Amino acid sequence: MKVKVRSGDSLWYYSQLFMMPINLIIDSNPSVNPASLKIGQEINIPGFTLQNYAVKKGDTFWKLGTSRNLSVDALLLINQTLNPNSLTVGAVIKLPKRVISPIVAGRRQYDFKALTADISTLAAIYPFIKINTIGNSILGKPIQEIRLGKGNKKVQINASFHANEWITTPILMALLNNFLLSLTNVRPIRGLSTMPLYNSVDLSIVPMVNPDGVDLVLNGPPPEVREQVIEINRGSTDFSGWKANIRGVDLNNQFPAKWDFEKERSEQDAPAPRDYLGEAPLTEPEAIAMADLARNSQFDRMLAFHTQGSEFYWGYEGMEPPESQVIAAEFERVSGYRAVQFIDSFAGYKDWFIQEFRKPGFTIELGSGINPLPLSQYDEIYEEVLGIFLASLYM
Repeated sequence: MKVKVRSGDSLWYYSQLFMMPINLIIDSNPSVNPASLKIGQEINIPGFTLQNYAVKKGDTFWKLGTSRNLSVDALLLINQTLNPNSLTVGAVIKLPKRVISPIVAGRRQYDFKALTADISTLAAIYPFIKINTIGNSILGKPIQEIRLGKGNKKVQINASFHANEWITTPILMALLNNFLLSLTNVRPIRGLSTMPLYNSVDLSIVPMVNPDGVDLVLNGPPPEVREQVIEINRGSTDFSGWKANIRGVDLNNQFPAKWDFEKERSEQDAPAPRDYLGEAPLTEPEAIAMADLARNSQFDRMLAFHTQGSEFYWGYEGMEPPESQVIAAEFERVSGYRAVQFIDSFAGYKDWFIQEFRKPGFTIELGSGINPLPLSQYDEIYEEVLGIFLASLYM
C-alpha cells in the first residue's frame, strides 16, 4: 500500500497510524531518507492492501475507521482529495485492509506460473523483501531468489532441485508467507517472536531451482522440447518419475564434491529422467546459478528441501563443522525427523556446500512415501518442517 506524504508526516507517525513496526516501513522504502520526507512523496506501508469502497448512507470516516481498527487520520491520509464531512452516497473511496491471512495457497499443483504469481503478490504487500534473478533455466525461466532480513547471519534455503519433488516449493513459500505475516502483525509463531530473527538474519530463499522440470512433471512437455523429453523418458508421456532438468541432467548430482567418483559408479551414461550427472560438474545453468549464489553470498548455513524419508543428512566426508551436530540435534528435536550424518551419495549441493565453505549444510527429506508425494501430506509436512525453518534462523 502506498501513501503520499503530507506536511508534518514522518515514518514514525505512519508506524503508529498503522500499528506497523517502524523498521519494516524503513526497509520497505530503501531510497527514502526518513529524516527528510518531501510533501507528495510516495511511501510504501507493508502488510496492507487498498480496497475500493462505495460509500453507504450513514457512513463516516470515524465509523469506517473504527470498524477496521484504524484512526480517522489513516483514512484521511489515503483519501487526501476527499472532504470527510461531505461524503456522497455511492462515491468510491480507498480503504486500507490489513493482511492477516496467507496469500500462498500451497495445497495444489504448484507450478512455475503459480510461484511467479505468489512472489509478485508477496513483493507488493511486503516491499521490504527483495526479489533477485540469480540465473535462468534451460528454457529461459528466471530462477528467483527472495531475500529479507537485516542481520549478519546468512541463511540459504532452497527447494525443487528435483522436478517431481515440487511439493517442497509451496511448503517453503508457505513458511515464508507465515513468517511475513508474523512480522507485520507482530504475532509469534509457536510462541517465538520473529522480529529478533528478522533483525539478526539475512535470509535467502530460492523456492524453485528447477522450474522447467517442475512444469514438465505437472503440465507435460512444452512443444519446443516435446520429442526430446519423450525420447529421454523412453517413449512415455508419464513424467511423474522425472527428477532431472529439462535436458535430463540431475541437478543435485552436478556439483564438484567427489563428482568423478559418483560418475564412475553411476549406471546412467546418457540423459535420463533421474540420476544422470552430466558430462562434467556444473554444466547446467540451474546448478551454476546455485553455485554462484553461494560463492557470492558466503552463507553461514544452507538447507536444501527434498522429498522423501522424514530424515535429513548433515555431514560430508567429515568436513562439516562441529556446530552442524548441534543444529542437527535441534532439527531432530523440533521435527521428529531422523538425523543422519553420512550417506553413500556424493556430488550434491549439500556436499559441495560443506566442502567449499566448511559451514553447516543440510538435505531435508520432507514427508514419506513415493515421489511425487500426494498433496494429502501437505499440512503434515508443513507442521513438521516449521520447527526446522525457525530453528535454522534462531540457532
